[in-house]
Amino acid sequence: MPDDLRIAVGGDRAGAAYATALAGHTAAHPRVGAVITVGLDEDRLPYPDVAFAAAQLIATGHADRALLACHTGLGMAIAANKISDIRAATAHDPLSVQHAVTHNNAQIWCLGAGVIDLALARWLADQWLGHTFDPASRAATKLALIAAHEQRHLHPAPC
Repeated sequence: MPDDLRIAVGGDRAGAAYATALAGHTAAHPRVGAVITVGLDEDRLPYPDVAFAAAQLIATGHADRALLACHTGLGMAIAANKISDIRAATAHDPLSVQHAVTHNNAQIWCLGAGVIDLALARWLADQWLGHTFDPASRAATKLALIAAHEQRHLHPAPC
């Protein structure tokens, strides 16, 4: 597994306490080389701004993954998925966290501070950091279909 992951961690008003706690927890993980906080040191940004900023860090190569917290995790995932080539998933159980990475190559894990307790969030963060995507897996062909669709419809060729 690659080490020295650069992880962006962010939260809105509802998820800031979880994001702050998880930033410290994540920084201590052996695979993590750096944690970049988004929206935690400023006036509380609305969740779309936090999600866009974290997704842009990944899209521009400044971060490898992101962990985002809001009330349910849903708004963060919806907003982050608006950034080209980003896959964000909301997950609150071990199987969904695993599959988000191993089957969907999701770079962003979104969670809800109103959905799960902080102890479970910490445990799931460790699980999330332990998983990797295998580009030779059967799942890769399905992700290629998604990427091709995105390129055709979000980046159409000029007329």
